[in-house]
Amino acid sequence: MKVGIIGFGRLGKLISKYLEEDFTVEVYDINQDVKEDVEALGCRFKSLDEVCKNPIVIPFVPMNKFESVIKEIAPKLSKDALLVDVCSVKEMPVEVMKKHLPESVSILGTHPMFGPDSAGETLFGTKIAVCPVRIEDKLYQKICAFMRFHGIKVIETTASEHDKQISHSLLLTHMIGRTLMDMDAKKLAIDTKGYRRLLKILKTVENDSWELFADMNEHNKYAKETREEFLASFNKVIKRLED
Repeated sequence: MKVGIIGFGRLGKLISKYLEEDFTVEVYDINQDVKEDVEALGCRFKSLDEVCKNPIVIPFVPMNKFESVIKEIAPKLSKDALLVDVCSVKEMPVEVMKKHLPESVSILGTHPMFGPDSAGETLFGTKIAVCPVRIEDKLYQKICAFMRFHGIKVIETTASEHDKQISHSLLLTHMIGRTLMDMDAKKLAIDTKGYRRLLKILKTVENDSWELFADMNEHNKYAKETREEFLASFNKVIKRLED
């Protein structure tokens, strides 16, 4: 089977590498300079029109570009194609896909809970959240079984529940990590295990772009509440110290 990948950034490259082991992978990226990197993985560099003709198409694009990309590729997709999104929020992309994609196109929302830094060597032990939006159960179960075979824990959820939980787990982690980066936190000779754990949070987010961080906050309606909850608790602790 063939899979089409749109976007060859950090996550697109990682997923292409793993999919190439089982599928013929065709990749499109607006940056033609990645052609050699694509082919070095054993994948094929193709035009956008060619990639969109694959039975499964996965866009790896920034969330702020997601709707414009979906609108562009919608008329290019094969009649019975499956469109899989990988955004780190779910309500927004699900609504966009339902709005712009033809009824004949199946839709599966996913959020790989891993990236190049955590799954560069293996997928075993990783997690993925899945939101079956518009997909035949037989195909959906086959996809889930494939991911489990490769050691990925599949968590079925709704788009709303995903965004509620991710606003605490992922967004809070990134906010703390970004704060540590702004403080220029670094290794110290005199430290504790707890401090070293904090630095691991920093390492988790430092390779991700500010664009991703901003998009996760802008496109998750629960993000503002989480930020305010965290700041309120932080200020409560500070006030108790200073009283």
